[in-house]
Amino acid sequence: MIDLKLLENSYEETKEKLLKKGVNEDLLETAKSLFEKQKPLKQQIEPLQAQRNSLSKEIGKFMKNKEIDKANEVKKEVEEIKNKMLKLEKELNKINEELSLKALSIPNIPDNDVPVGKDENDNVELKKVLTPRKFDFEPKPHDELGVNLDWLDFEKGVKLAKSRFTVFKKDAARLERALINYMLDFNRQRGYEEAYVPFMVNRETMTATGQLPKFEEDLFKIEGEELFLIPTAEVPLTNLFRDEIIKDLNEPIKMTAYTPCFRKEAGSYGRDTKGIIRQHQFDKVELVCITKPEDSDKIFEEMVQTASDLLTSLNLPHRLLNLCTGDLGFSAAKTIDLEVWIPSQNQYREISSVSNVREFQARRAKIRYKDGKKNRLANTLNGSSLAVGRTLVAIMENFQTKDGQIEIPEVLHKYL
Repeated sequence: MIDLKLLENSYEETKEKLLKKGVNEDLLETAKSLFEKQKPLKQQIEPLQAQRNSLSKEIGKFMKNKEIDKANEVKKEVEEIKNKMLKLEKELNKINEELSLKALSIPNIPDNDVPVGKDENDNVELKKVLTPRKFDFEPKPHDELGVNLDWLDFEKGVKLAKSRFTVFKKDAARLERALINYMLDFNRQRGYEEAYVPFMVNRETMTATGQLPKFEEDLFKIEGEELFLIPTAEVPLTNLFRDEIIKDLNEPIKMTAYTPCFRKEAGSYGRDTKGIIRQHQFDKVELVCITKPEDSDKIFEEMVQTASDLLTSLNLPHRLLNLCTGDLGFSAAKTIDLEVWIPSQNQYREISSVSNVREFQARRAKIRYKDGKKNRLANTLNGSSLAVGRTLVAIMENFQTKDGQIEIPEVLHKYL
């Protein structure tokens, strides 16, 4: 949730930044009108409070001097003021509730150094890492390789569930498991503590990290329960500290977890229908950090480097993109995407997204830390390290041989 005081006190400036992110202007104007309704009510309540406090002191003096009649007269006056205040406060609370509800649908404010743009075409390439392999034959797409090797069974996935579910078989299943173990070990060596979390979470948990209420149509809900299948391990990992005050945050809290992820992918029909690039269920290893605001830029860079180094260790060519305002996610203030080279498509495709969320989730989730005697909002960050299925795709395509076999990156040998 954005800072509503910032929106109120710097409305035009904040509005300009949010419009660059594609926010609905009517939503902001509604918030502004609610601020305007708040103001006169607050202006009426404040002097009444001061008057009530002053009269309460007089009652104490009269009682001390045993002037009971005078004390009772003032008590009646205080009671009248109290009734006026209750009426005004009831009206104010109603506006505050409506404002809080609207605020849940307002996205995070982009950082000042985020490039301005409308969509993915305006993202800025930062650098390329490793050079794509030059094949002396026509590289096959992963779905064709997977069927030929009897690694991927798309028909059985549909039989068991529906489209965009796939059965991994034989060495594909083993390689998927090897990648998960390798990624977790790699991240643990970089200082991330491993966790194993529930794959289903409640509505409060989904709301705290920004999936609800805006993206409910993208989530798989458990009928008859207020539980949702998680779209990413970011959700349970970040919520481990919901409604908590962290006593010591001099060192950032760094976590990693493997989970399956579940997404309806509403609005993406017709995209990547072949293969396993876009599935309703996929594996991912996630990074989440909770840190002080002054340390979050440094941690953000470290997280991006960790994901990039992981791809490099697998000898997978990739590039880093600075996402523009129009392509930023709802909760993100800044995002670096890592895209891996897919030979059959002759292009880079997203395999990791690392985001600095600043105080946005911490404000919703009430994640605070002790800063001397004060409680301050922490910063939260998250990133894929990596999307496992897409890493499998990249290995299959980049390490394929002329006879349709798949070589395995050296770092994975001990896991297989």
